[in-house]
Amino acid sequence: MTQQSPDPLLRSDRAPSLAGIERAAEKVAALLPQTPLLPIEVDGATIWCKAECLQPVGAFKIRGAWHRLTDLTDEQRAAGVVGVSSGNHAQGVAWAARRLGIKATIVMPSNAPALKLAATRKLGAEVVLYDRVTESRDAVAAKLIAESGRTLVHAYGDPWIIEGQGTAGIEARAQLVERGIEGPDKVVACCGGGGLTSGLALALPDAEIVAVEPEGWDDVTRSLAAGEILAVEDLAYPTECDALQTPATYPINFAVMQARGVRGVVVTREEVRDAIRLAFERLHLVLEPGGAAALAAVIAGKVAPGKATLVTLSGGNVDPQKYAEILAGY
Repeated sequence: MTQQSPDPLLRSDRAPSLAGIERAAEKVAALLPQTPLLPIEVDGATIWCKAECLQPVGAFKIRGAWHRLTDLTDEQRAAGVVGVSSGNHAQGVAWAARRLGIKATIVMPSNAPALKLAATRKLGAEVVLYDRVTESRDAVAAKLIAESGRTLVHAYGDPWIIEGQGTAGIEARAQLVERGIEGPDKVVACCGGGGLTSGLALALPDAEIVAVEPEGWDDVTRSLAAGEILAVEDLAYPTECDALQTPATYPINFAVMQARGVRGVVVTREEVRDAIRLAFERLHLVLEPGGAAALAAVIAGKVAPGKATLVTLSGGNVDPQKYAEILAGY
């Protein structure tokens, strides 16, 4: 068994913290340019959209992956890592692993978008496929780890991942300050397992946090309302928001969201598609369905903007044919 580090910020059994996010933010700032914070008017109110779709891997996931992999020990780097992902975290881990010279294996659903599967492989990671409905990706990953001694880099249930995703909030707050705006007072986040949502909740302790999920995959929304973790009821429920298809949140994420009073909102397929078209027409950005969920909640009137509302545009990795169909209204 690997001995735990005496440094509290390097212990694997720790809780994520604001101090950890600030440390992660320094690492991310040294590596990547800031993503734009773009204003858009919705029903007379200005909201501020954090364009994480413009990251090198097309999604915010690169933040958590970099923070996690750069804190591996020499022994862990030599052994390699195993990730679980529907595609965006996969690319974040693969990108960071290639840059750091670490072997990466990613457990991905067999029905993940072809674009995401191809991009992950192109970045040099080995991809192991599983059936989203009949198999557990965590069980598949655990078997690989037992056989290889590699380190798990979970998509959301990990303190480093949560802290890394929270750096988007640190950036956005500084960008608002540069514009003479105090805030954000409200954050609307695309939510799958809750890595981004819990990271932003820690990074922006004075803001109201709203987690947005697609219909049928609203386990976080239901869990927060019930006061306990509830799983997705139907793993075969169809959705275009593949990036937000997680079976259940983890205790580490739920504890943060519950303590911060996060509430959940659910958006429909058509509301998400409306948001994709709006982002294309008014922001000239390509969003994937999962990356447009937060914007969908605002423009559908399900979340009222505050004085300085931050909305995450969390990803833009969408198959071209699907994107063309959405823009055309098919």
